[in-house]
Amino acid sequence: MALEYDLLNENVKKCQYAVRGELYLRASELQKEGKKIIFTNVGNPHALGQKPLTFPRQVVALCQAPFLLDDPNVGMLFPADAIARAKHYLSLTSGGLGAYSDSRGLPGVRKEVAEFIQRRDGYPSDPELIFLTDGASKGVMQILNCVIRGEGDGILVPVPQYPLYSATISLLGGSLVPYYLDESENWGLDVNNLRQSVAQARSQGISVRAMVIINPGNPTGQCLSEANLKEILRFCYNEKLVLLGDEVYQQNIYQDERPFISSKKVLMDMGSPFSKEVQLVSFHTVSKGYWGECGQRGGYFEMTNIPPRVVEEIYKVASIALSPNVSAQIFMGLMVSPPKPGDISYDQFARESKGILESLRRRAKIMTDGFNSCKNVVCNFTEGAMYSFPQIRLPTGALQAAKQAGKVPDVFYCLKLLEATGISTVPGSGFGQKEGVFHLRTTILPAEEEMPEIMDSFKKFNDEFMTQYDNGFGYSRM
Repeated sequence: MALEYDLLNENVKKCQYAVRGELYLRASELQKEGKKIIFTNVGNPHALGQKPLTFPRQVVALCQAPFLLDDPNVGMLFPADAIARAKHYLSLTSGGLGAYSDSRGLPGVRKEVAEFIQRRDGYPSDPELIFLTDGASKGVMQILNCVIRGEGDGILVPVPQYPLYSATISLLGGSLVPYYLDESENWGLDVNNLRQSVAQARSQGISVRAMVIINPGNPTGQCLSEANLKEILRFCYNEKLVLLGDEVYQQNIYQDERPFISSKKVLMDMGSPFSKEVQLVSFHTVSKGYWGECGQRGGYFEMTNIPPRVVEEIYKVASIALSPNVSAQIFMGLMVSPPKPGDISYDQFARESKGILESLRRRAKIMTDGFNSCKNVVCNFTEGAMYSFPQIRLPTGALQAAKQAGKVPDVFYCLKLLEATGISTVPGSGFGQKEGVFHLRTTILPAEEEMPEIMDSFKKFNDEFMTQYDNGFGYSRM
């Protein structure tokens, strides 16, 4: 039989995705047994109680059930601007939401995305170089599929990293080339470290072809400065690398000192030769920000300085799947073109979105302060994105107990945390970390009113764990 485990594609067996790994499976088992589980393992806002924004749901509801537009009472249930937008989006389709779109997405929505990018960055954007996708993840996979030709091709990926990248690179048979972020510098990026990573990879016969940045960072939550982005773009220019800019958390900023700035804007600001030659693919989604519409699966990527023949090949590959999810394309159009001041729905939309972002900012501080109050736990402030990534200094007794249990030390710690408190996290080893240093990732998404109780529960567990396994022989290194 062809579908026997021993006969599977080896790349399928090699790829790992810790966010839905051992901890998640154990949490799901405990939930079935009746234990209350707080799933902080994945950035899934609505699953943790975030309410959907009203206006986009109204528009998509009307698009999904267009017969409502013919009801004489529709104006009593839906505001006039939602009705108008639903009619607009339906006019862009070839037969409503049940009909395939162009494989790149609806041209009218791609035009709205291009206008959003132009407003954000101050530079023109071409809708023909924008592809709508089923979430940003599908876009990342499409581009990596085009870049990776075999195990001799390497992709520079930040460590810690979001395991979409390591899993996809493994699946496609490429080589991950790690560059380490500096925890002591709030997860900063050192270009000298990049150069060393490339030199080491090349000494092993690997052709480094692309570099990934995640800005704001996942799992690390840092925001890249303009100066850092310029260094990265110069590096990509000198090394002839395509830069993959994962910018899905660009709305999630929790401090005022370092606002989000896109790779595209910095590249254009740098002028020639950089702005004409550096190849850049930027990704965005409706799953994050204050939208949190993870289940809708809407995303896009924009290509800069990618040759026309390559764009044609990417279009060809996208065509194999026929069409991205059409309702998600409508969500994307609404995200990049929300209600404007003066529109009937503007005040409610602004109130809802501001409320979500302000609460996330407060939750980021509650969680950071909570972790830093715990014994042997150190956590950088979450500048952006949706996660905290505290370092856990494990006592040698815990390292020995983990070894006896056949577990990686941070997996051992996270499993004990799950069993004791119901808090489901992801061990740092799932994202990559320096040898002998241990972390966990948790979202900052639990309801704000529940956050103090969750952090108290974590502190109680952690401090008891440290006491239980402290054998007087020290702790894992910083």
